[in-house]
Amino acid sequence: MIDLNDPVVRGYLIQLLGEEGITMIENMPEGEVTDEEIAEATGVLLNIVRRNLFIMNENKLSVCRRERDSSSGWLTYLWQLDMDDIDTQLTKEKKKLVKNLQARLDFEEDNVFYVCPEGCIRILFNNAADCHFLCPVCGEDLTFQENTEMVETLKERLTALQES
Repeated sequence: MIDLNDPVVRGYLIQLLGEEGITMIENMPEGEVTDEEIAEATGVLLNIVRRNLFIMNENKLSVCRRERDSSSGWLTYLWQLDMDDIDTQLTKEKKKLVKNLQARLDFEEDNVFYVCPEGCIRILFNNAADCHFLCPVCGEDLTFQENTEMVETLKERLTALQES
């Protein structure tokens, strides 16, 4: 079993499943179980259990096997946690985050921004010029926004992620 107290793992699972998903994982019975058994054992609503199981399955964090009842013909889905692949999933998420941060950094470095002093809008120089440097929402004069702090913060976050 994985360490749910690891802040990276816990943060990823909370982002993916929410707090109820963590509760479900922490209290899920061992072995193959039905969604109804999981809901009963964990106290999480059945529809939330099902949603979380499907999300976990899509992210390769659980396995599902279906059985057909020979007398009724009904299908029963049996679920089991399989967190062996979580490191791979975390690596994928990290790569995606690095890519998004790099794109945002490039955008911030390559553009000049103007903002409304009332907080209505933040727009690019070309759009501000098209609006005659007046806020299209409230009509206030737009002011130049220095984004050096934003660029530095993005660089720091990127460096920290790439070094971890």
